[in-house]
Amino acid sequence: MDRPLTRTVAALRGVAPADALLAAGTVVAVLAGTARLGGRLDAAGALPLALWLGLLLLGRRRWPLAVLLLSVQAVIVFRTSGLTDLGWIWPVSAAYACLAADDRPGRPGLPWAAGVGLAELAFAAGWEVTALGTGPREALASLGAETLWLALLLAAATAHRDRLRWRAERDARLLREARERDLETGRRIAEARLEIARELHDVVGHTLTVVGLQLRVAAESLDDSPAEARAALATAQEVRTAAVRDLRSLVHVLRAPGERPSAAPEEPAAGLPELAALVDRMRTPGLDIRLETTGDPAAVPAPASLAVHRVVQEALTNTARHSGASRAEVTVRIGGGRVEVTVADDGRPSGERPAGPTPGHGLRGMAERVHALGGELTAGRTGNGTADAKGGAAGTGSGTGDGTGTGSGWLVRAVVPVPGFPS
Repeated sequence: MDRPLTRTVAALRGVAPADALLAAGTVVAVLAGTARLGGRLDAAGALPLALWLGLLLLGRRRWPLAVLLLSVQAVIVFRTSGLTDLGWIWPVSAAYACLAADDRPGRPGLPWAAGVGLAELAFAAGWEVTALGTGPREALASLGAETLWLALLLAAATAHRDRLRWRAERDARLLREARERDLETGRRIAEARLEIARELHDVVGHTLTVVGLQLRVAAESLDDSPAEARAALATAQEVRTAAVRDLRSLVHVLRAPGERPSAAPEEPAAGLPELAALVDRMRTPGLDIRLETTGDPAAVPAPASLAVHRVVQEALTNTARHSGASRAEVTVRIGGGRVEVTVADDGRPSGERPAGPTPGHGLRGMAERVHALGGELTAGRTGNGTADAKGGAAGTGSGTGDGTGTGSGWLVRAVVPVPGFPS
């Protein structure tokens, strides 16, 4: 097979089915229109014109303007040479519509289609009046219908183009919204995981600390005071039961949407009203904890109540673990549109604490809880100022910054605003 034939076959294989159908439809429409309007169906006139116009449409996607110009030129050549006697605009309808509907950037198809159409009509009017001697009335009647057909054709093509643009913009908007929803979902999942991590840290850390303290008390008082040992073991059992309940609630949150637990989980009892029970669990013979509350704890909204409870829980857990303190004071002031809580102990100076107070999730978790509600949290030595915990820092601040001051004890202070809360 020679090269020209090979290239032709390859080109035909690359033609889209829609273009082939449009080309075939144009050939049939030109021949049928000529017959219907009483024109000549010559083998040397209408047939080659129809085939040529159909063949040109195979390249409409890549060269729409060139296809229209060559199609109009073919019509003019066939009409002026007398090979056909009907039609100026309608035989080229498909080429006009394809160019007018072209919506690619930098290719304004509609103005070109309108300009070429007007130029062809002007040439047709001059040809019929001067060359054919057609009277103005007959020329107006003939070309008026062609002009109306051109206007209708361009209007339909423009409507189709605008519809394609609208669909493209709608699809782009839907895709953008879907991506934004995915990002928002990912953000919420990350926040939920962070919240669950905080809860797990608080529940597990607090439980292990309290159980350890009570077991130590039980071991020390087993021989001398069995009743005190039994009370310590009972407290440890209560703390363990509460921790299991809280962990079950967290597992319930992690369940897949379609899963259902065998029994409805109990909600964890954590808030300002439960601070007294928390202090009682943490109090041991070696660590005296006092609680002072002003205001109505039950009136504080649940988010702020839970955050303050967790701050006190984590602060007391750090005191029991790291400070060697013998006394701690918890003060809660409710009113003035906010809740203020301070936890102070008389433990060893911060320079003697292990990386005081345990850099990691403890202080960071407290700060993140408070900052999420628009509040502030500070932590540091009671003697030489405080270290700011803003931004969820790792908890390495130590008052003056050197961590070796002589002040004793540690102070954690949190202020949580409560909008609309009575002063």
